[in-house]
Amino acid sequence: MGTASGAVALLLVVVLGASVSGSSGQLQVGFYSKSCPSAESTVASVVRGASAADSTILPALLRLQFHDCFVRGCDASVLIKGGNNNAEVDNGKHQGLRGMDVIENAKAQLESVCPGVVSCADVVVLAARDAVAFTGGPSFGVPTGRRDGKVSNLRDGDVLPDVHDSAQVLRSKFRASGLDDKDLVLLSSAHTVGTTACFFIQDRLYNFPLPGGGVGSDPSIPDGFLSELKSRCAPGDFNTRLSLDRGSERVFDTSILRNIRSGFAVIASDAALYNDTSTVDVVDSYSGLLSTIFGPYFRQDFADSMVKMGSIGVLTGANGEVRKVCSKFN
Repeated sequence: MGTASGAVALLLVVVLGASVSGSSGQLQVGFYSKSCPSAESTVASVVRGASAADSTILPALLRLQFHDCFVRGCDASVLIKGGNNNAEVDNGKHQGLRGMDVIENAKAQLESVCPGVVSCADVVVLAARDAVAFTGGPSFGVPTGRRDGKVSNLRDGDVLPDVHDSAQVLRSKFRASGLDDKDLVLLSSAHTVGTTACFFIQDRLYNFPLPGGGVGSDPSIPDGFLSELKSRCAPGDFNTRLSLDRGSERVFDTSILRNIRSGFAVIASDAALYNDTSTVDVVDSYSGLLSTIFGPYFRQDFADSMVKMGSIGVLTGANGEVRKVCSKFN
């Protein structure tokens, strides 16, 4: 999400702070309990090993699910590699997407014990769920039983939300995927972990359309924070990375919402959430000191939104396929 880019499976049979229904359509929590009992623990082990070598892979895996599910649904179409730069993953909106090697590693291990059983689409969702818990977020069960898609087109990625989108555009794109304003805020709050490249804030710092004409810096950025961002991202610097959640990039918490509320959102699409009455109220509802006592409950609601996103456009039953290798069709 943006460029942000989430659960140890043995612990996930106990839902901690997340209310998850037993099934979602033809999806079901524990779908592989008989056909491949080690499926979830295998994915969790691979994610744990990858994060031990590179902790930044956790937000990347979370972002990977978002990018997969928002394009053609959660069907692993983003994992397909095209020979002529014409696959979905080649779309510029997927720039910087990582974690595909982790998915392939988990899939290879699953193929060795349960060949042709566990879909790549489910591995993506399970890995994101694990990544959330490994960053200190909620542990929750996710319905599985997805099948892998058979289509991957470059232009399909155009539907993804963009860092330059207004709140109205973001709300429209989320509604098109069956998600509401609450889901928009909650899933954007995944930016509580991870970083972004200066590439994605260059326009906001130096080429923002000004009300009186011309371009400059986004006037909504507080002066002190603007100076801080410019000191990290000089004009033309596309590669330097900075935290999406100022002061709390490695911990899953509500700090990102407090930063958005205070004007310290790094990317424009996060800042936009506090410029629309429909999303302002949602941001505020999780930012109060008493929300952890009286609700709404951020961790539970975030888990619910993740499950909801994981149900977008799924293929089940005889639809699609179960790939042998995630990066290519059977």
